Amino acid sequence: MPAVPAAVSVQAAQAAVEAALADSVAGWNAGDMDRFLGVYSADPQTSYVGGKDMIRGKAALARSYEQGYDFSNDAARGTLSIETVDFRRLGPDHALLIGRYTVDLAEGEDATGLTSLVFEREPGGWKIIADHSS
Repeated sequence: MPAVPAAVSVQAAQAAVEAALADSVAGWNAGDMDRFLGVYSADPQTSYVGGKDMIRGKAALARSYEQGYDFSNDAARGTLSIETVDFRRLGPDHALLIGRYTVDLAEGEDATGLTSLVFEREPGGWKIIADHSS
């Protein structure tokens, strides 16, 4: 019988993580960078790896997005979607979500790739502490 509570726990964690991520995606699509970044932990060790760079901290991540995207321009920013490919718990307060992201651009080639997101359950909910997107 212990497997049933564990399965429910995994399902509940996945639902909570996906809800937090969906709110972040909604922030992107609304042009609200603060809402988009709200899913990232405020811990200064929070990391983002993309391409050849690693960024630490939410403030540095915000600067990177400000340089790469015009959040005030819907067409230039594009429409973000993320589909869950895999999810697993890494302990009672940590989880890994692997997803496929797509930024649908009005002009030019869409951006798509895989992302590995490590979430930590904090008092304010599930937050990303490590993001590797390629």
